[in-house]
Amino acid sequence: MVVETTPNTTLVQPTVAKRRSGTPVLLNMFKPLHKETPPPQQATMGFFTDTSICIGCKACEVACRQWNQLTPPPAQWSGSSYDNTTHLGAHTWRHVQFIEQIDRVEPASNGHAGQPVPELPLFEVQTLEDKIAAAKFEGILPETPPGTALPFFNNERWLMRSDVCKHCANAPCQEACPTGAIIRTEFDTVYVQQDICNGCGYCTVACPFGVIARDDGGSHTAHKCTLCYDRLKDDMEPACAKACPTDSITFGEVEQLKERARERLGVLKKHGVKEARLYGVDDQILDGGLNSFFLLLEEPEVYNLPRNPARPMNNVPVASLWSILAALVLGLASMLFFQQKD
Repeated sequence: MVVETTPNTTLVQPTVAKRRSGTPVLLNMFKPLHKETPPPQQATMGFFTDTSICIGCKACEVACRQWNQLTPPPAQWSGSSYDNTTHLGAHTWRHVQFIEQIDRVEPASNGHAGQPVPELPLFEVQTLEDKIAAAKFEGILPETPPGTALPFFNNERWLMRSDVCKHCANAPCQEACPTGAIIRTEFDTVYVQQDICNGCGYCTVACPFGVIARDDGGSHTAHKCTLCYDRLKDDMEPACAKACPTDSITFGEVEQLKERARERLGVLKKHGVKEARLYGVDDQILDGGLNSFFLLLEEPEVYNLPRNPARPMNNVPVASLWSILAALVLGLASMLFFQQKD
């Protein structure tokens, strides 16, 4: 509608569109219930982490934080390690473990994974301080500049492992989620939808690896590694694997990675590394295995990994049966009590 104001100017009045008979309103009401067509299924993708060649540089940790724009948490100095992040969390989706082995309960085999620590003469020592004192007393430790390796350090070792979400084939966190916020993508990775998560925290207690965490200081929703889902959609390698300088973190199709892991294990065994083992390749772990698995140089417990991780959903049928049985017993007891009272 055009309104004449002066001979030289006009004012255009916006036209108000008439609402149709309630149709857009109804469509908007039911729009959240509409399910989009899922993308076509792709090959199952994951990580193979070879801890025997991890140098602890934390490049993967930095790359993950940069790409996902994660706010770094305050540094946490334990006093016994150079590691300043200590564990995975809502703002730490990659964490490089530092495990310093000074003494072993049982000596390792003679190989690249570690060797038995030789006993120093005259002293039966247990701690690093005792070894240094004994070496100085015997003249084994010369006056050398700071940073020079001690003679007996050649037989001791640091174990390092870049930890991350395992993207379990049967993820306990997904099974515990009451809102359906945790889904599997077309790459068979486990992904948390932030707009659906209600922050209940059920997933955090269901995860046997302590991976997923709730951001209590911010969004109050659950966070964890997405396996760089945004990069996968563009055929790009996850940021952590791309940044790893030694290829300790390998990304690819899970079945191909498992073959590579078994070949690498055979090479280490051939060179006398008897303690080497694969963790997460076996389908018996969590009834399906892990899509992010590891080659370890020690027992899983040394790396703070459960030997037999629990899947809480396995306990639900038994627990439900006991609950029903208890309710029946309580009901029968109540009926008998009131009958006797009458």
